[in-house]
Amino acid sequence: MRFKGLAAMAVGIAVLALAAGTATGETRTPGIQIVPGPDGPLEAQFVPGASNVVPATAAPATDIGQNKIQSLAAPFYACPGFSGIERTNPVANLYADKFQWGPYAAYKVGNGGGNINWASNPYKNASWYMWFHSLRWLGQGIVAAGQGDLTALTRVNTIAYDWYRDNPYSWKGNVGAWESTMHRTNVLLCLRQAILSGLQVTTLPTRYAWLDTALLSHARFLTNYWSGAWNHGTDESIALFGVGCTLGRADYRNLAQQRFAAGITTSIDSQGATNEQSTGYASFNYSLWGRAIAVMQNCGVDPGTTISTRRALLAKFLTLATNSLGKLHQLGDTEVQSTYPWVGTPLEYAGSFGADGVAPPWRVGIYSAGYVFGRTGWGTDAARGFTGESSYSIRFGPPRAFHGHFDHTSITYTARGRDIIVDGGYAAYNAGAYRTWVVSPGAHSDMTTPLSTYLNPTTRLTASSVKTNAESYVLSDAPGSGISRVRSVLVLKDPDLLVTWDRASARTAQAFQTLWHLPSDQRASVYSRTTAIAAAPGDTTKTILFQIPYKQALPAGAILLKQAQTNPIQGWVYPTSYARKSAPTLMLARSGTTASILSFVVPVRSTGTVTYSVRQSGTTFIVNLNVGGKATSIAISGGGSLYRVR
Repeated sequence: MRFKGLAAMAVGIAVLALAAGTATGETRTPGIQIVPGPDGPLEAQFVPGASNVVPATAAPATDIGQNKIQSLAAPFYACPGFSGIERTNPVANLYADKFQWGPYAAYKVGNGGGNINWASNPYKNASWYMWFHSLRWLGQGIVAAGQGDLTALTRVNTIAYDWYRDNPYSWKGNVGAWESTMHRTNVLLCLRQAILSGLQVTTLPTRYAWLDTALLSHARFLTNYWSGAWNHGTDESIALFGVGCTLGRADYRNLAQQRFAAGITTSIDSQGATNEQSTGYASFNYSLWGRAIAVMQNCGVDPGTTISTRRALLAKFLTLATNSLGKLHQLGDTEVQSTYPWVGTPLEYAGSFGADGVAPPWRVGIYSAGYVFGRTGWGTDAARGFTGESSYSIRFGPPRAFHGHFDHTSITYTARGRDIIVDGGYAAYNAGAYRTWVVSPGAHSDMTTPLSTYLNPTTRLTASSVKTNAESYVLSDAPGSGISRVRSVLVLKDPDLLVTWDRASARTAQAFQTLWHLPSDQRASVYSRTTAIAAAPGDTTKTILFQIPYKQALPAGAILLKQAQTNPIQGWVYPTSYARKSAPTLMLARSGTTASILSFVVPVRSTGTVTYSVRQSGTTFIVNLNVGGKATSIAISGGGSLYRVR
């Protein structure tokens, strides 16, 4: 799932300019008018044989489309571009009927004359097939056609018409053609504009009349099959609105506006979190709803204020979801990606490493959708700077859905200018067993019970405390039948470190494994049943990870190092969906019917040390720490509270 920033920037410019009542900020070429839409996820999102509809569950907005923009001179729907897929499909390849997508070599999909075999899927990849049917790969040819290249116009028209002729309505039984309908609709709209521009006419010539008929069949499909309140449904509504605006169909425009109203309040909740359980898709939704605002305004429709209000809340969410490396915490189906510095929002500061904008006033965010985000600061302390801060994420909340993973109670952590604890990442949907693993609890830094079937539970945040030098949280759930799990988390500032206390009980004997996934550039070594150390060669930082016996003795093999295992799969990370890297995973292991694992993750300079001592004070267990010369103490009360003493 790769989201490219340039298209998102163009959408942002368009929306901001429209809000100010000035030009639309479009990118003009000699030919068709392009206002690039946000580059979407490059992976297919539909699951064959499953319902891909997300019902709208919240009350709809009531202010969308209630008024017209009276001052708009000429309503229009601009070509949204081709999401970057056209870049590897030059016009010369179109003349040879070749299509290229993703990591795969260009493949000849036709007879060389524009007669395409739409059943082609040489790499057996759902995403390749979906983008093949999207027609976005015709983009360079469409742009050339709009500039007056009549040879290019003939070829892209031939290929597009071939799709229309070979795939009669309805194509619902073909999941790739179905999923790509919204994208293909936009390509057909762009082609229509290119015909008018390239031929320098104002009405569609008779030989191209098939195109309006095709647009009506696509609008019919979008009318009958709405995916609901998630990014796909929003994209569909935008495309439907585009047909309505282009062909003067008020019924299509009105239906799209109704769906915008129904979708926005479920897609982005009242706190600003999205329903897709992925920080990457949250970022995409921010761009996507900006485009929804722009297309309505460009066609003379007032989008109201609900969308912009929810987007502002989502901007706050994404700001808090930005780690101290300027990237989104990699949660759910999310590749490692930088936060985009949207001008005029708190993301401007977060995405520019504090170079632009104003430092946000919030340091910690807790979202009922299942997220905790926190950081030691925003780099306003010159001694730390932006990347010198520490940041973390913790997952809880509703069961896994959409683009989420089985990652409840898991943690990511950055400090000292680098990743310390990472997520397993995002594997492409066709990655087979590795896709299954990367979604599983075993790909996350949590306590797992691999001998039991994971129940996809609701995980409750039962307590939280935010202070100037420490935050603490308690999470609980039932990950398997007859199993209870509680995780207490304590995150400290000065010295920067995190502590977790995992405890669990089960009716039958289990393997309890607290996992810590480390970055792929580090090498880890286990020194004893209490301690392991990880560092990258030549780095100025190392991570000391240790556990202290508490309410349970440490057995032999209490810390195990797993890396690049294939059976069972363990010790990998996916920074991008097609890049799997070997990475150390430290496993704190117990067996039986109960477990108590008190572990410390401490990033220090490469020459730094950590020492500790323990003592009992009444019913309170105290750990005194010296971290690189800084002393601190943490405690567990008799009632089970984990907190900082000094």
